[in-house]
Formats: sequence, C-alpha cells, structure tokens
Amino acid sequence: MSNAMWDALAATPLPEVRRRAAVMDDLAEVKPVTVAGARRLAWNDSGGQSAVWYFAEDGRVLLLTFDHESDLNLYAEEDFALQESFYEGVPGSLVALVRDRPENYESLNLTDSATGRTIHYAGGVFWYDGTRWHVSDALAEYCRREDTDLFGESGFDYCLGGYRFGQDFTPETIVALRDEDGRYEDEKEKEAELAGLREVFARHG
Repeated sequence: MSNAMWDALAATPLPEVRRRAAVMDDLAEVKPVTVAGARRLAWNDSGGQSAVWYFAEDGRVLLLTFDHESDLNLYAEEDFALQESFYEGVPGSLVALVRDRPENYESLNLTDSATGRTIHYAGGVFWYDGTRWHVSDALAEYCRREDTDLFGESGFDYCLGGYRFGQDFTPETIVALRDEDGRYEDEKEKEAELAGLREVFARHG
C-alpha cells in the first residue's frame, strides 16, 4: 500500500501527531472532548469534510476521515451494516468510542433499524496500535473489491493535508501558504495573523 500521506503519517512520532492534531483542532475552533479514557480532537472545513482523532490513554489512536462528496459517504446511503463493517479489525475498545455515542458536528450517527444501536459514520477508518498505523481490514477489502481509491475517496488525503505530515508545520509555513493563495490584503493583515498563529502553536508546545 503506497501513499505519500500515509507514509508520512506512519513516519511521524505519536507526540508530534498529537501536537499537530491539537493545533488543527484549535484552528478549527473545535472543543476537545474526553470520551471514555480517550481525548477527541477534530478538524473540519465547514463544508462537510472532517478528520477526527481519538487518542486513548494507552497510546492507541482511532482516526476517522470523511468526505461528503466521495463514494465512501455511507451516511448518504444510510447503510448501517456497511458502515459498521468498516470498523472490523479495529480493537473493540476503540470502536466503543464511536458506538452508541451522541452525535457531533464532525460525526453524525447511522442507526441500526433492528436494534436501535448507532455508530459514527466515517469514510475512512484508521488506527494506531501503539507501534504502527493500520487501515481497517474491511475498509481495505471493500476498496479492493469495488476498485475504489481508498485514500482519495475516504477523505484521507484531503482531510489530512493541513496537518502537513512529513513537512514543516509552523505558523510561518501556514502564513506563507495562505499568502501564496492571496489571502492577505497587506503586510499588516499578514503579520496580525502570524501573531495569532504563534499564540495557537505556543499553547500546544
């Protein structure tokens, strides 16, 4: 399985993954939440795409990504069984973080009509076992069977782009990228945003 973003995430030490997740959570103005022994951090683009991280106290991580315009938008299909299957191969204690839990902006629930049980939707389901990252077994198999671009359609590539794994992640690099996109009207506006970003980064070490 070859993907530049995946390889970059896999090569990033967990403390740095968590730092970047905390910064992106702060920049997206998402409130961190503690859920059953795990810390939830998230990012969204206010347009239907999101990345949600659950950092468990034992060093494991659950990562969910979602792109509402992709073929892996199972919420639009209301396919609970298929969505639940995407969590196969993930340890039960991590799946418990998203099963029968309240909805939130990044993660709505799909409901099993037979039992009433719920699970958070996600186009991409990935997890870290304390040593290395994994794609959920059923998601990988489904994408092979349906000839679906796993990292593209799951939202993984898009949703993790801002974290800049494998690249510099500083206030200066973010401002430089935004400047290239023509975000600032003048140097004063750019300097003001740089100062604000430095405060955010400082809060997260």
